Amino acid sequence: MFRPKQAKYVSCVRGAIIDVVVDIRVGSPGFGRWEVVRLDDQDRRSVFIAAGLGHAFMALTDECTVIYLCSTPYAADRELGVDPRDPAIGIGWPDELEPVLSAKDASAPSLAEGLRDGLLPRYEDCVAHTARLRDGDRLSMGPDR
Repeated sequence: MFRPKQAKYVSCVRGAIIDVVVDIRVGSPGFGRWEVVRLDDQDRRSVFIAAGLGHAFMALTDECTVIYLCSTPYAADRELGVDPRDPAIGIGWPDELEPVLSAKDASAPSLAEGLRDGLLPRYEDCVAHTARLRDGDRLSMGPDR
């Protein structure tokens, strides 16, 4: 049974970050592609990350405050990570900054390993989930869906 991941609305209300969204949906036309956007306390941009997309960010200033508005409560069994340094994805992290990774990110599988092990969401499941939400099926966001 498809269990949707969290959708997130991300803002940086203090300092500056680069925010990266990666398409990790198996079967998606954009699979493996990524986009980067700068979020900061000057422009006040935000980014929406749909359920099924990967997300990472890097602080550009010493002090940052990043706020997430999430579609569902945290559930450890829904957590999925893909190595943000995976050369197969090739995210263009700034060379002049030394990344500091959480333990979760440091031990995350590569995109190929996630694909091989069946850990990644399927594009058609994500599209169907979004269609159910548009049709008003709010129950599909529950813990057993």
